[in-house]
Amino acid sequence: MNTEPEPTPPIVETAAPDIATEPASPEQLMQAASARIAELEAERDGLRERWMRAEAEMANVRARAKREADESRQYAVQKFATDVVEAAENIRRGLASLPPAEPGESPLVGRLREGFAGIERNLIAMLERHGIVCTDPTGALFDANLHQAMSEQESAEHPPGTVLQAWTSAWTLHGRLLRAAMVVVAKAPAQPNESASAPRIDTTA
Repeated sequence: MNTEPEPTPPIVETAAPDIATEPASPEQLMQAASARIAELEAERDGLRERWMRAEAEMANVRARAKREADESRQYAVQKFATDVVEAAENIRRGLASLPPAEPGESPLVGRLREGFAGIERNLIAMLERHGIVCTDPTGALFDANLHQAMSEQESAEHPPGTVLQAWTSAWTLHGRLLRAAMVVVAKAPAQPNESASAPRIDTTA
């Protein structure tokens, strides 16, 4: 009995088929590179646009916050300023209630008048340093934003709409109205035999 192992048949290697790959032409390489560059540039432009929009929004937010903070600082004292303006008007009314200066008047009345006038000057100067301005509208044209017409008075010497008399002054805080001036406004004299009345100033403004 033959106990020798049978010989292993030889392994025949089969070569893979040779698939020829043609190298890309220079034109194809340039087209691919140009397409990639265009893609990257479009991505860059999109990122830049989003960044610029975000920067603009942040600038608007900062500007709005600064404006609101400035307005808060300027107008935080508005109620207090209104009360101080009322005190200034009371001083002016007290000064106006004194009789005009005349020869032989009592020295006490003269000193009282001078004291009231000095207090009023100092108070108004102090208010102006803090942005509170007093304006006498007498002689100016009526402005519904600053004046409150209490009555009308015929006048041939003044154009219609002229403030003839101011009962109180106009007060503003950094340009914002605190208290409107109460005024008397001129109107054209009534003409005889005229059925139509002259235009009137709206006193409800």
